[in-house]
Amino acid sequence: MIRGTRTRVVIALLTALLTAGIAAGCGDDDNGSGNLGLINDGELLAGIDTPFPPFEKGHPPNVTGYDIDMINAVADEMGLKVVQEETSFDTIFRDVAQGKFDVAVAASTITPERERTVDFSDPYYLADQSLLIRDDETDISSQGDLGGKIVGAQDGTTGETYANDETDASEVRGYPGGTDAINALRAGQIDAVIVDSPVAEDAVQTEGGLKIAEKIVTRELYGFSFAPDNDALREKVNEALTTLKENGTITDLYKKYFPDQDPAPVLKATNEPT
Repeated sequence: MIRGTRTRVVIALLTALLTAGIAAGCGDDDNGSGNLGLINDGELLAGIDTPFPPFEKGHPPNVTGYDIDMINAVADEMGLKVVQEETSFDTIFRDVAQGKFDVAVAASTITPERERTVDFSDPYYLADQSLLIRDDETDISSQGDLGGKIVGAQDGTTGETYANDETDASEVRGYPGGTDAINALRAGQIDAVIVDSPVAEDAVQTEGGLKIAEKIVTRELYGFSFAPDNDALREKVNEALTTLKENGTITDLYKKYFPDQDPAPVLKATNEPT
């Protein structure tokens, strides 16, 4: 009698464990977050540098813009909720590499130097740089006129790198944010700013007093960045990006934010971490 009872207890326990395992497996499939190394289950914690219009505008938890629409669409495909966390662009790659958030969403150009710290997703935007000046400026009409001039840029950006490496500026002055550099230009503290073209265009259209002296063709691809040991999350995001490219979502967002730009190069582009 005792032996039979023990047998039934063992069978019952095994059945319960098997049922729990199946249920847990189904749960992971339903929300798409199983084995993705997320900080919080069911959430995609996104580090965001803001403001950088039209890519990021406002402050968490209410940041809007092209980047935000993109990461929200990606998260929807994955069955996750985006949680916004503000951070500095100057430290954003180190922060995501150290696991402070799941993904960095900050209009970030994919570069070999940055890929020493983080891994990038497939591209979701193609950008150039612009030389921004005050609309009453008469001495500067192109980057060839920057000798002896003070040029501003956001710290840690490809615009700052370009100003240092490709111009004869007497000084390249870094600022915490792109809008900080633009405000310094408007105040007459610097002579020009090199910044991503959509940001320069937004400043001209929304704030006035500025003009674009020259568009600098750099053909930079933006990607979301991740800790280098989280291949599962990056690959899942890439799957979502592929869907958004194929179903027209990225094309629609280009029409919303960049109506004069052709999304075709981004729709065809991929990235494999170096």
